[in-house]
Amino acid sequence: MTVGLDSRGTAGCRDFIEAAAPKHPSLIDQHHLVAERFGVVNIPSAIWIDENGMIVRPAEAAPAPPREDTTPNIELPPELPPRIVEMMGFASQIRNESEIYHAALEDWVNKGEMSPFVMSPEKVIERSRPRDMDKSLGHAHFELASHFESIGQHEIAVTHFKEAHRLVPDSWTFRRQAWSLEPGAEGPLARFWQGPDPEDPESWPYAGDWVEDIKREGPENYNEPFRE
Repeated sequence: MTVGLDSRGTAGCRDFIEAAAPKHPSLIDQHHLVAERFGVVNIPSAIWIDENGMIVRPAEAAPAPPREDTTPNIELPPELPPRIVEMMGFASQIRNESEIYHAALEDWVNKGEMSPFVMSPEKVIERSRPRDMDKSLGHAHFELASHFESIGQHEIAVTHFKEAHRLVPDSWTFRRQAWSLEPGAEGPLARFWQGPDPEDPESWPYAGDWVEDIKREGPENYNEPFRE
């Protein structure tokens, strides 16, 4: 099954689910409970759970399956804003181990517990992200932010999103969610794509944005490498 993490709920996920037209259950997680309970810090991520309900691989980057019809070196339309071109350039540099990941996934489907990619319970715990007090508090702030956003208290939500970002700095999911909720005159997600206004930096409430953060942290570090 797939789970969409979006504080906007159905409004944030419907278009993507309908475009994908999946033949499996597609759930919507408005309060990011999957992130809280399974340690998801970025998307797309996957958790392998066997027929007995046991986690055999914890949350990790899960790229889309390889596509033979992917056309390299696509020429971008000249009217695209420079920021969008910059974002697409960084996105193209993000680590994509699609063939490696899906070969391992297929191996597990075919071999079950005999697959070398299945982890023992001890290794699953070792690989899982530990939850210290800061991270626990950060998740609580994110939950509060999502609640205030859902009842139209955006300014209060922003204060809690900021604390969530500070306390859980490795979560791109927390950061991206807050950025996508900044209101813009051109409609939902407009500010996410536009980013901070250079002429009015005070209008952007967060310390970073997708472009600046990925410049600082490096697109090669956006996803962790697949490990056996």
